Amino acid sequence: MNTVLFWHRRDMRLDDNHGLFQALSANAKVLPVFIFDTAIIDKLPADDRRLNLIYNRLEELKKQYKAKGGDLLIRKGDPKQLIPAIAEEFDCEAVYTNGDYEPYARIRDKHISDELTSKGKSLRIFKDQVIFEKNEVLKPDGKPYTVFTPFKKRWLLHLEEEHYQPFDSEALLSGRLYQSSFDLPSKTQLGIVESEVIVPALRLENIINYEENRNFPAVNKCSFSSVYLRFGFVSPRFLVQKAVSQNETYLSELIWREFFMVILYHFPKVVDSNFKSKYDHIEWRNNKEEFERWCLGKTGYPIVDAGMRELNETGLMHNRVRMITAGFLCKHLLIDWKWGEAYFAKKLLDFELSSNNGNWQWAAGTGCDAAPYFRVFNPYEQVKKFDKELVYIKTWVKDLNELSYPAPMVEHKMARQRAIDRYKEGLNRMA
Repeated sequence: MNTVLFWHRRDMRLDDNHGLFQALSANAKVLPVFIFDTAIIDKLPADDRRLNLIYNRLEELKKQYKAKGGDLLIRKGDPKQLIPAIAEEFDCEAVYTNGDYEPYARIRDKHISDELTSKGKSLRIFKDQVIFEKNEVLKPDGKPYTVFTPFKKRWLLHLEEEHYQPFDSEALLSGRLYQSSFDLPSKTQLGIVESEVIVPALRLENIINYEENRNFPAVNKCSFSSVYLRFGFVSPRFLVQKAVSQNETYLSELIWREFFMVILYHFPKVVDSNFKSKYDHIEWRNNKEEFERWCLGKTGYPIVDAGMRELNETGLMHNRVRMITAGFLCKHLLIDWKWGEAYFAKKLLDFELSSNNGNWQWAAGTGCDAAPYFRVFNPYEQVKKFDKELVYIKTWVKDLNELSYPAPMVEHKMARQRAIDRYKEGLNRMA
């Protein structure tokens, strides 16, 4: 039989994997591959939690593939060179993979496709990490949506049960895998330094009451699905099916994720620019010392400090607290959202470019469908509403009642007015 290569990327699972399903259905032996992309990992510290998370998952995938008579080939390097080279080495007629919509990935995949085509091979890409992609949900005039609510309505209008039916990829594995055995490179060989990474179990039972619990960090009723979605440990079809039957608000959050992916796809400038260019003339203060205090969770605002300390210690942060910490940086300290976005990108286990960028621009007021610039969260009021008994705060701010805990680094009322004035000045400059 002929051989095809299946390239794992953001789909680190064997079940309900669209690209893998198509490869296994191709009447060929399937060689699964994962590449540690040096263009990405060389920018990360060697002990990055996510590298350890990926490596640990790959160990499991290798075991699962071996149980089905195959194996997973793991390499490190530039996929633009390695994928065509591996396809040549194992005489693969085609490379199957699942789509990735980030600017870097699109350029990389175009290069690989051209290289494979020049050798009489092909790159076949399938939709897997979203329900609707690219141009599948557009306005009646054919343009992309830039406001969430109409996007959501059209998204739901398109949704049929068939869109979240699973691809039974795991059932096809036996007898269809390329039979070989590959060594598992050690973390040392891959340049990964051991670091502790704890990912909470996927708590599907929390989807049912998601709406009533989602704003209270101390309740600890998160589904923790963001990490699982980010790396493809679970399929979006599975979660959408759960959400459709159990909780409309949770479904809305999944649609927000796809909305930001569509924004990134159609407006790649958002990676390093304001979505709304009218905010380009805001004069950020960008005080490095204040930014450092924010990063360390030493602002003197307990809810902000709790969030940042949780992030630094675990790689996770509750969604409500993400909004509070982001709003504080942009509005109270008048520090460019790009600084905060980059810090979250370094720390978050569930970092996803589109969502991180979209949510930071939302907090700053510079993005699509963003909170208005004059909306400035009052951290004290947020505590009263969502952590009244200080349970979450005391979990992470151990020195709350000690003399060492800092006084508030900025006074709220002054900071709020300063932010509104500074935004107004920037908008007037644009005009």
